[in-house]
Parts: sequence; structure tokens; C-alpha cells
Amino acid sequence: MLNKFDWIANRYEELSEAIVQPEVIADMAKYQACLKERSQLEPQVQAWQRYQRLLAHIAQAEEMRADPDLAAMAQEELDTLLPEKAALEDELRILLLPRDPDDDRSVIIEVRGGAGGEESCLFAADLVRMYSRYAERRGFRVEPMYTQDTELGGVKECVFAIAGSGAFARFKYESGVHRVQRIPVTEANGKRQTSTCTVAVLPEAEEVDFDIDPRDLRIDTYRASGHGGQHINKTDSAVRITHLPTGMVAACQSERSQIQNKARAMQVLQSMLLENKRAESDAAYAENRRIQVGTGDRSERIRTYNFHEGRVTDHRIGLTLYAIQNIMDGDLDEIIDALKAEEQAARLRSLT
Repeated sequence: MLNKFDWIANRYEELSEAIVQPEVIADMAKYQACLKERSQLEPQVQAWQRYQRLLAHIAQAEEMRADPDLAAMAQEELDTLLPEKAALEDELRILLLPRDPDDDRSVIIEVRGGAGGEESCLFAADLVRMYSRYAERRGFRVEPMYTQDTELGGVKECVFAIAGSGAFARFKYESGVHRVQRIPVTEANGKRQTSTCTVAVLPEAEEVDFDIDPRDLRIDTYRASGHGGQHINKTDSAVRITHLPTGMVAACQSERSQIQNKARAMQVLQSMLLENKRAESDAAYAENRRIQVGTGDRSERIRTYNFHEGRVTDHRIGLTLYAIQNIMDGDLDEIIDALKAEEQAARLRSLT
């Protein structure tokens, strides 16, 4: 481990020198690549520097302990420093874990109503708001792409992008079935009901990832749906693209221009195909997805939102929080940080 961090520190210094060289600055692609690699190494280098300073303090305390007049004070300092050393070594081990190559990407999220009729669609709308508010808290940008509304304000299906570096690292744990237990507004007898929604989180594909043969696509245009009045689109600007070999479908209606909607729908389709391609052909990638606390499959129930008891339970890690209103308002950090910690622990276990 120590040798690995020596190499990382040396590489960081090389990159720091490279980005101020005129020939590198003149080559924008090379300059951006150096900046990106340096930024990725920075947390490891900073942790390694803290560790080296800590080792120096421990060595000083060990020397002081040999002096009878300073032994008690030195031992007191060591009692504080040694646990810090153990904690920092754990942090260093985690920083050496291979990074998910998609962590820096933006994401595309699909939320769909499931079992429970109109109530599931109303809860799907609640989830869309929850994710949108969380994205805003984290400084990401929310970009609507496609929504199929219901008359009561729910959504049968909603697809939207969350743009910003590191978005996938925060949202990737949300794929799966979300279950809600509450009294629906549609329930006249006041009986609690259990409904479900499905969420899929896809890393946004880049144009360079792979090409799609235009002959494999069927592109349909239609009039965007809305609640009426000024929201109804008067032209056939909405676009639906079907990938014929796989049957995958992506749609976009959020833009006024058919050309823009087509481009956004292609983004979604590329992301769906990229995820499918990797899962099929790359065993390491599939294992990395599996170890992200659960399979991430839409058939897996990952979380229950019980409004009567005011609790949210994540079944993958057995975490229950009695703060449902805060969570629905977008305060997801405690859940996501716990899922991230469990994923890191699982990955460390898999290496031993």
C-alpha cells in the first residue's frame, strides 16, 4: 500500500508540473486530460500527506516517552494518535479501491408508477420532486425530458437528466423498487394502501462511447401531452425512438423543437444501450454494479416509505430513519452516505 501511494504522489507532482508547460496548455485535449487525472488523484495525495504528518507526530511522541519527565504526556498523546492512524489507514485503503468509471458522469433517471394504480403514480411524482430537490441541494442541474402525467397530478412515467460531475456517484444507489405505505388521497375510507414505483438510474452516455446504426432505429413524432391550455403543444414536436434490435424505447417532449427532442431522446437511448452492453459483456462491470449494495435491478425492493409511522427504511442495509418529511424534501445525504459506506466495506471484503 505504501509503495502505491508513493507512486500516486509522484504522478501527482508530474501532472502539476505538466499543466503549467506551454506545450501542454496549447494542446487543449491533453491539458484537460492532465487536469482530470490530477483532480482524481488529489484526495489520495491529501490523505497520504496527512498520514505522513501523523506518522511524524507518532515518532516524536515515541521519543518523548523515553524521557521519564515526559512519558505521561507522551502516552496521552499516543492514545489519541494511534486510533487516528488506524482510521486513516482504513481511509487510505478505501481510496485505493478502483473507481467506478461512471462516477463522474451525469445521470438519466426513469421513474414509473407500479402496483397501486393512481396512488403509485402520485408517489412517482413525489419521488421525482424528491430527486429534483436533492439534485438542487448538491448543485446539480435538473433537465426534464419526458413525462406522462395523470389527471390527478401523478406521473405514469417520468424521464429526466441530472447534469453535473459526480451525479452518478450520488444517485446510482436509487435503482430498484420503492414501496410506499400511506392513506391515498383517492381512498375515501381512510384505509392505508401499499403501492410501488420503479426507478432506474443510468450513467449518461457520451457520443464517443459507441455508434448506433440509423437503420436500427424507428423514429416517431407526436404531439406532446399536457394539462391543457398553454401547456398543450400545437405541433408534433415530441419524439419517440425505438431501437429495433433490442426493443428499447426512449422519448422526449420537453423541448419545443423536434430536433432538440430527437437529440435528447437519442441521449437516453444511448445510455440505455450502453448500460445493457456493459452488463452483458463486462463481467467486472456487472460485478461492480452488483456490489453497489444490492443488484440495482428494478425487481428488487430497496426502500419503504411509511407515512403513518413517519419512517423510511432502506432494506439493503437495514437503515431506518424517522424523518420522512425531510427525506421527501430532498434530504437524502444520510441514506446515500450510509449506502456508499456499505458499498466500500463490501468491496474491501471482496479483496480479502
